[in-house]
Parts: sequence; C-alpha cells; structure tokens
Amino acid sequence: MTEQKKNTSRQIYYPIILAIVLVLGMWVGRITMPAGAGDPGRRLLLYPQSGKIQSIIDLIKEQYVDSINVDNLEEKVIPEVLKNLDPHSVYIPPKDLQAANQELEGKFGGIGVEFSMQNDTVMVISVVSGGPSEKVGILPGDRIITVNDSVIAGVSMPTNDVVGMLRGDIGTKVNVGIKRKNRNKLINFEITRGSIPLYSVDVSYMIDDSIGYVKINRFARNTYQELLGALAKLKAHSCSHVIVDLRGNSGGYLDIAISMVNEFLDRGNMIVYTEGVHSPRQEVHANGSGSCKDMDVTVLIDEFSASASEIFAGAMQDNDRGLVIGRRSFGKGLVQQQFPLPDGGALRLTVARYYTPSGRCIQKPYTKGIEDYYKDIFYRYEHGEFFNRDSITVNDSLVYKTLGGRIVYGGGGIMPDVFVGRDTTHFTDYYFNLRESGSIYKFALDYSDRNRNELSRFETVDELKAYLDSQPIGDLLVAFAKKEKVKFNAAQYQISKKLIVNETKAYIARNILDNEGFYPIIREQDEVLNKALEVIKSGVRDSILHTVEDPADEAEVSPAAAL
Repeated sequence: MTEQKKNTSRQIYYPIILAIVLVLGMWVGRITMPAGAGDPGRRLLLYPQSGKIQSIIDLIKEQYVDSINVDNLEEKVIPEVLKNLDPHSVYIPPKDLQAANQELEGKFGGIGVEFSMQNDTVMVISVVSGGPSEKVGILPGDRIITVNDSVIAGVSMPTNDVVGMLRGDIGTKVNVGIKRKNRNKLINFEITRGSIPLYSVDVSYMIDDSIGYVKINRFARNTYQELLGALAKLKAHSCSHVIVDLRGNSGGYLDIAISMVNEFLDRGNMIVYTEGVHSPRQEVHANGSGSCKDMDVTVLIDEFSASASEIFAGAMQDNDRGLVIGRRSFGKGLVQQQFPLPDGGALRLTVARYYTPSGRCIQKPYTKGIEDYYKDIFYRYEHGEFFNRDSITVNDSLVYKTLGGRIVYGGGGIMPDVFVGRDTTHFTDYYFNLRESGSIYKFALDYSDRNRNELSRFETVDELKAYLDSQPIGDLLVAFAKKEKVKFNAAQYQISKKLIVNETKAYIARNILDNEGFYPIIREQDEVLNKALEVIKSGVRDSILHTVEDPADEAEVSPAAAL
C-alpha cells in the first residue's frame, strides 16, 4: 500500500482564491455596468479611481440624454471651480494663452507700427525704429487701406480685428496697401513680420536739473533692463532724485519687481517674503549690488497700482528708503504660478501670499465674492476716498512698523505717506463730453496729420510746446467738436479751458514725439506729480521719513500726512 501525499498550501488555497476573484469580478461588473431603462438605481459606483468632478463629467459623457461636447463643458466648469478660490486664480484657454503671455514676455510678432482709427481708416501714428515697417519705408501719416487684398478702410472694422490681421508669427509675410498724401495710387508693401518689443517704461526724462521721472506701466520680462537703461540716462544728466511712477500699473512678474527694488536698497535689507500652506516662507533680501543706493527715490501710486507695484512701493516704504505719494493702492497680495495644461492652455494658480518687510499682507478681503471684490474701487469712490484722506478706514489691529519705527498699516493696499486727492475743480460736463465723444483725441490726430511737416521740425518737447502755445488750439478744438455734434457751453469751457487746451496739446505732442512729448506737457495738470515735486523741494520728504510716531496717537488719525 502506497503512502498518500499531503496537499501543499498552494494546492489548497489557490482554487479558493481563484473562485473569490471570479465572483468578485462578476459583482463589480454588474454594479458598474450602464443602468438599463427600467433599472435606474443599479449603477452604484462612480469611477472610484478618479476625483468627483472627473467622475461626474465621465458619467455625463456616458449617460446624458443628448450628445454633448465634453471639451466645451470642461471649459465652462474650470472657471467656475476657480471662482471659489480667490479672484486671481484663472484658467487661460489655449486660444488665449499666447496673447496673455505676450504682454508680460514683452514682445510679439508684428509689423512694427502704432496706429489709430480715423474716420474708419487705419492711420499710422508712428513706426518702431528699426522695425519691419520702417525698413520697407512706411511713414507716420500713412493710411493702411488693404491687408492681403482685403479692404479694411471705410468698413468700420474693430481695432482688434485689424490687430489680428497685422500681427502674426515672426518671419511670416503680410501685404499692405498704403495711401500716402500727394500720391494718387496705393503703394503696396510686402512686410516680413518681426519681433516687436512691448515697452514697459513709458518715458524717462529730467523734470529739472536734479529730479528725474520714470513711468512704468507693467512688470514684464524686459522691465528690469528697461529701468536700468532709464536710470543710466537720468544719471548722465546728473539726476540725484528719481520719481518712480507706478500709477495704473497692475503688476506682473514677482522676480522682476525684486530685481528692480534691489537697485535701491542696501545689502541685507528685506525686499519681500512669500508664504503659503504648500509654500514655506521664503525671504528675499537685497544683495548690495544696486546702482542707485545713493539716489533719493519717491514712488507714486493710486488705486490701480497692484501686485508687483505694491511690492515695490511697500519695500521702499518699510525700509524708509523712499516716500510713497498718491492714493491707497489696489490691495493684491497674492502670488500666482502658471501651470501648463496638456491641451495647450494654462492655469495661473495662487500659491502663496506676499508680505512687505514689516510683515504686512496688503491683500484686501475677497470673502464677499469676486464681483464685490472688483467693485471695491467703486465703493472707495462713493465713500469719498479719492478726494479726502479722512475717508480712508484703517484697521487699528493691523499696525506695523517700518525699519525706522514709522507706523504703517496692513489689511488692504499700501497707504501713501502723503495723500493726494483728485482735483475736480476744473471738471465740467462740457469737458467730459469732449472726452467721451473722443473729440480731443480725434482733433489732436487730425491737427497732427494736417500739420505734420511743420510740427516734425521740432526736435524737443520745449520747442514743440512753445509753438503750440502760439496757436489758437482751444478755438480750433471747439470748432472741430461742434462738427462732432458736441454742443458748446461757453461758461463751462472757461472753467475747463486750461485743462482742455493742455490735454489737447499733450496728445498732439504724443503724435509727433511719442511719450517724450506727452508726459512733460500733461504734467501741468498732474496733481500727484506736482505734489511730489512740492514735497521734494520743500524738504518735507526727509522729515516724514524720519518721524517716529506712537501707535496710540497714530490710531486716532489717518496714516497719510496732510500736506
């Protein structure tokens, strides 16, 4: 009799495990298969391996009563999700990403002209020096009649459509038909599109023998290099005090703002720090290599100065390096990082908050929703904050101290050291009618075009302004505006005349000398810049920077000086 062999553990348990797997597989298959018409509750699981949102989209795709474009659905869902985070986390669709990046990257592919629509016709205002249009011979004053055999003159084409036809990939060609004065026939040009810079420094010039002025409109990839060039230009003219104008500057790249601040601070001075739940605190300090550490600086801000502008202004203020003049800034203290998406789009997601050196997070509240968040500027206006420093509400619990011990406040924008309200004494309905009808701008364009040969002989803004001062610009504008159906009001014109005539001259100067002509003339009606000059020349600036106040006393008054 032979001995019976014992079954191994593998032989015993393997059939049992196999049976369990088969039964489990049939059960999972049953509960995850599409439900039948009479069995609506059979589908028990919604793709447990994926997130809830993706599960719902997959379910809609497989079970919805009608066919649906899932891509379109996702395009609508993503922005709705982001709305529940903060006002600055945004989704950028693939079709919009290039345009969104171009502004901050500081260049685009185009023909290199600045144009304006005049009587439904595209008129060239200026050409980029060394750009594609200048190389082929296009001149200021030329009218663009056709683009690639399509007539664009006299057809009321939107400006964005014109831009879309003239811009394109670098190296591609576009044909334009030009109407030039004293030429009966169209002149045809084939232009090879090139890399066209988007400048962030609008202008830099000397206001007087020692004070320079720089206007910066964004913090783009090329802004730091532009600023260095502007500062070098001012230094060559013995500039000892620079006014950095950040009004209307909504921000841009954080690292560019840091590099710009570094030019003014001593080694070791903190510039900014950032921190978030998933972003550990990171401090940034000046390295001492700045080229303007011995140059006095004043910063101009307003309610539209945001983000990187507030980093710059906050660093100057908290280090007692420069005086901040104007009105309370926007209040954006959130840092976004751009993440590319597989379809070519991108997500700009808030990843951290930034803090000024004193510890202020100047982000204003957004708990009431995005719409209310952006209407905050309107609420400020209604509350009188644009006109009266006493209307500014400060949070006494958010008191901070600068490096030298001055009191500053957090909780919603950078508070200026010197508040300057808007001057409305020269505002009238007639003035607003001129502006809203576009009459001032249209007249300036028409006047510049008709007198281009005469005006182009002036090489400096002082020469051009002296000539314009000798001309009856106001009378000519009034006559032009009447043709534009703007009803004349003699009494209101007298109240607003200085404002109207000066603004018109500034726009004429821009058409001839670009921003180097516009800003020195418009300065006459710039109450913030003029206040800054007054503060600098009077010596009040230094006394404010070295004043240390007691928090208890300061809480009873506005943080902005009354000057």
